[in-house]
Amino acid sequence: MSGKTIVVLATLDTKGHEAHYMREQIEAMGHQALVVDTGVVGTPATKADVTREEVAEAGGTPLKQLLANPDREVAAPVMADGASKIVVDLAAKDKVHAIVAMGGTQGTTLSTKVMRALPYGFPKVMVSTMASGNVAPWVDIKDLTMMFSVADILGLNPLTRKILANAAAAACGMADSEVVLEQGDKPLVAVTTVGITTLGAMKAMEVLEAAGYETIVFHAIGPGGRAMEQMMEEGIIGAVLDYSTIEVSNEMYDALLAGGDKRLTTAGKLGLPQVLCPGAIEVLVFNEPETVPEKYKGRTLIAHSPQITDLRLNAEEMAAVGKEIASRLQHTTDKAYFVIPAAGYDSYAVEGMGFHDPESDAAFVEALKAGLPDNIEVIERDTHIDDPVFATEAAELLISLIEQKQ
Repeated sequence: MSGKTIVVLATLDTKGHEAHYMREQIEAMGHQALVVDTGVVGTPATKADVTREEVAEAGGTPLKQLLANPDREVAAPVMADGASKIVVDLAAKDKVHAIVAMGGTQGTTLSTKVMRALPYGFPKVMVSTMASGNVAPWVDIKDLTMMFSVADILGLNPLTRKILANAAAAACGMADSEVVLEQGDKPLVAVTTVGITTLGAMKAMEVLEAAGYETIVFHAIGPGGRAMEQMMEEGIIGAVLDYSTIEVSNEMYDALLAGGDKRLTTAGKLGLPQVLCPGAIEVLVFNEPETVPEKYKGRTLIAHSPQITDLRLNAEEMAAVGKEIASRLQHTTDKAYFVIPAAGYDSYAVEGMGFHDPESDAAFVEALKAGLPDNIEVIERDTHIDDPVFATEAAELLISLIEQKQ
């Protein structure tokens, strides 16, 4: 046999004919299909290459046990876990090269859980009735392609055949790509930023790239930071200039850009070179002004856009943020730097702007210093975060750490 192997993930009791059609399309393009059955109750309408019995067993519960008292809430996680284990293992052994699935609400939930378990770069295509709305619950932080089915995936018709054929062709085309996702001779450097720290981040990128390092930039709005740290765990990213750590304060105070409770812990645990800055750390982000919680009444607000409202943290809250960041960085046992621009942590905090508050920033720095481990050196500069001199120094410090590591 020639060509690549494409996983077709489907509940064959309800999507069997559609899965069979997709198999035909994949084979017509010179590839092989591996049909994985995640159905439970009904009779499969086409032959599976990986049966529902095998999937359930891999998920930790025999199919007979699931059928004894059929319950979707019980069965779905078992089948998702089983399919994940099987497909991830096959992908790691280079036996499968892409995955395509189809489904409604439940099928999308199950199939995308499997897809999110696969590494970045592995082709993932989800044909879904849910793909015209908010797809964040299914995509989360993975490179997952959602295709709107338009009609319900219930029987074949001219539209459904064309959409499923397009999805099959997309998966095959992605599998045929010869571009490989891997680190080069030098580590890939992650840089975090938000709009109000962009100028500094751009200068830092310029310095890093001039020194021969490729950079990958993450918008620090919650999913960005989480994706960055997942890519660290997958070995794609080898060093980090965490220029904008706003996701920590937003996590603490239930604002929009929350980055999760693991934010700032991963690089330290993995021993990756890291330089950190307090980019926009004093800013909480909400939607329209009326969405700002009542407890913040009277605070300084800045309209970042008609839909985005920024709020400044006070001294007490900033001290708590400093303490929290120091706590999260306890995982860092290698040498690292925390570089602080005393003249403003973003363009809204420089002198003359609404968030300029040196006293509150000082409370943050005091708490941070008190809690950081000795191996993280704090460097304070009388510049603001967008100053090219500050950005250059931050980038050069990271380069020095990388070179020491090598």
